[in-house]
Amino acid sequence: MKIVLISMPDVAPVIMHEAAFHMPNCGIASVGANIDDEHDVIIIDLIRKRRQLVKYLTRTLLKIRPDLVGLSSMSWQYTTCVKLVRLIKQLLPGVKIVIGGYHATLMHEEIAASPEASLIDFIIRGEGEEACRRLVNALAGKDRFEDIASLSYKPNGHFVHNPQGELLDLSRLKHPIRDQRRLTWGYHIMNSKVEVLETSRGCTRTCNYCSMRHMYGRTFRTFPIERVMADIDDIYHNRKTHWIFVADDNLVLDPERVITLCDTIIARRYENLQLVVQADCISMSRNEEMVRKMSLAGVKTVFLGIENASKKNLATAGKGNIVEASRKAVQMCHKYDIMVVGGLIFGFPDDEEPDIIENYRFLKSIQADTAYCQILTPYPKTGMRQHLIDEGLVTNPDDYRWYNGMWANVKTRHLESDRLQYLFWYHRQKVLGWWEPSERVRSRGPLWTGIWRYAFRPAAKIVIGRSLKKYGWQGRYERVIQRQKTVNVFKDLEAVTGDIPASS
Repeated sequence: MKIVLISMPDVAPVIMHEAAFHMPNCGIASVGANIDDEHDVIIIDLIRKRRQLVKYLTRTLLKIRPDLVGLSSMSWQYTTCVKLVRLIKQLLPGVKIVIGGYHATLMHEEIAASPEASLIDFIIRGEGEEACRRLVNALAGKDRFEDIASLSYKPNGHFVHNPQGELLDLSRLKHPIRDQRRLTWGYHIMNSKVEVLETSRGCTRTCNYCSMRHMYGRTFRTFPIERVMADIDDIYHNRKTHWIFVADDNLVLDPERVITLCDTIIARRYENLQLVVQADCISMSRNEEMVRKMSLAGVKTVFLGIENASKKNLATAGKGNIVEASRKAVQMCHKYDIMVVGGLIFGFPDDEEPDIIENYRFLKSIQADTAYCQILTPYPKTGMRQHLIDEGLVTNPDDYRWYNGMWANVKTRHLESDRLQYLFWYHRQKVLGWWEPSERVRSRGPLWTGIWRYAFRPAAKIVIGRSLKKYGWQGRYERVIQRQKTVNVFKDLEAVTGDIPASS
């Protein structure tokens, strides 16, 4: 059989322009790699085809003529996913469609009752490697749909949801597809090539705004060290790529394992290896030796989930009081020359304008190298969503296109959504101001930071200064928002498939 697996083109430019980061989808690459070898698998990351979706897919799919097309999406990408399904069905009416990923896992019952259900043949919930492998074999007559755990299928035109399967044994999974079966290429962070790998899955933290537990439960499982090293070898030696984004939700849950992994990486003596990881502040603040080893192993950038400077808001988020741990974690990273991306969340139920200002000031005071700031989002099936709904604070309950952290889908007890959105933007400009890359950041990317400091930023200051003089802060904001609303609008796709109701 011929199988094509597709990831979405939608992006969330929270840190920089949407063209600055294009990373491969590790999920579909892993699912595709674990389909049995007798079948032909093709991977397409539409993040690299944002400007020519319809033309590219029409040419590619009509050439391949797959038997099965799989699509994976987050909740905020699902509207695009449905439009792509419509396009694919127009091109290849007989092709089978399977969808998976976070949104399909969390919302399979709602999808089964939706108008687009008639276009979808299968839904895979949770980890997809084994369920997709068996689905392909069932379509080839070598397995039975009713026996495949975590699969939803339509025996009589209506979806039946098989029981959820057990979590997978990660040691048995094959390496993700990164060879010629991946048709798209050019993945990058700024001007550097990048690849993605996993060393673990899951998180045991209790953050109630996160939907991760629906994928893995509250568990933490690790890939064998030797498997991780083979994956790094493939990226470094075969793909000739030195930048690696580690997709683990929280790499540092087991500090002793991290030290062992780092020691193994150090022993390999990779030259100019640069790792980007995600970590929690508690673990980073309490394990200096781990942080030191991470630096020696090539960890150059850490995303820290600081979340908020308010103890009350942290309690609401299920985080506990991590304010001092956040400060110490940043200091620890800087001591060992690791760049920090500080993550903050705004728009908690009791937030007022001074709280927004204070959070930006806190982020600036701890000297995080750059900011990853989001507005509290009522993601489907989370405890936070239900709490906000019960409090009457969710203003957009079902148009998931805006659920990427950039948009105010909630209000607070003191701020309406529109006001929250404006203050979130305005005080970032006023408090954080123009980004000044630190020495450690400049050493990571001398070319692009030089262009930013000496060319783009001076020019932008002139242009924006004129815009502020002409339109004022409110007018400038409205122009920015209008532009941001078009980031994930694909006109060629809409022209072919039409609009999709917000309830999708």
